[in-house]
Amino acid sequence: MIDGEEKLGIMPTEEALKRAQDNGMDLVEVAPLANPPVCKIMDYGNYLYSLKKKTKNAKKVKKTETKTIRLSIRTDTHDLEVKAKQARKFLEGRNLIKVVVIFKGREITHQDLAIDKMKTFYQLIEDISTIEQEPKRQGFQMTMMLNPIK
Repeated sequence: MIDGEEKLGIMPTEEALKRAQDNGMDLVEVAPLANPPVCKIMDYGNYLYSLKKKTKNAKKVKKTETKTIRLSIRTDTHDLEVKAKQARKFLEGRNLIKVVVIFKGREITHQDLAIDKMKTFYQLIEDISTIEQEPKRQGFQMTMMLNPIK
């Protein structure tokens, strides 16, 4: 039998119930399989409320999303800076970023330009991100994954 910090020891159930009622609390069985069963005097309604609140807060944890930034090998420096500013907002929101360079027509023969464009983009946001996956080609596009710095 435990009442806050004070250990009361072994006593009959009737006496334990009387002590709980005198304090305006409930007698709660903590370990029913123990011999003798262990009980605790506490406010059970308050306990349930705090337990519900803890589980609600545990569900509030935001899952990270993957945001996509689309570029082209013809994307100019100002447009790159605008997209880097948007990527910065995503990274501050603890999201992953997938940078995609899409090849149109014969641009696919200039993969080196796409890699240079991705490196330039990364240099604009390298203070807040790390490269998770280096640029690699997948069909008519090249992708790179960025993580926020922890």
